[in-house]
Amino acid sequence: MTTPSASIQLVRLSNSNQMLGDPAADIRGRIVRDRDGEILGRIDDLLIDPVEHRVRMLLVEHGGILGFKTTSWYVPIEAIRAIDNEIVHVAEPKQIVAEAPVYDPELIDATDFYNDLYRHYGYPPFWSAGYLYPGYPTYRI
Repeated sequence: MTTPSASIQLVRLSNSNQMLGDPAADIRGRIVRDRDGEILGRIDDLLIDPVEHRVRMLLVEHGGILGFKTTSWYVPIEAIRAIDNEIVHVAEPKQIVAEAPVYDPELIDATDFYNDLYRHYGYPPFWSAGYLYPGYPTYRI
């Protein structure tokens, strides 16, 4: 696995001044189901690479009341298998998503976290040599 030459700085789409090229492609708020059809939660936000102008991850939130005791999971977009009007389907079972590394908001350089996350899901990271952006979904910001 190649380590990026600079620290990885992904930002929430909602915290940026960027927009999706196609507003209909905005999947925030949609339900996420695992490969077995179990509900994982809802997409709270999309994490974007502000340099490459690409969506890199889903921020999926589950449970909680008014934002308290909410569980958050980061899921690489490579895991998306299908999107319909209300649901985003991912390739992994709930157990794999639930066991993913947990992000620490105090991290200044999240490079190690992203390395661990991609390793956990078994996808090559977007900064690795030969990486090809997934053909589906096609997100351009």
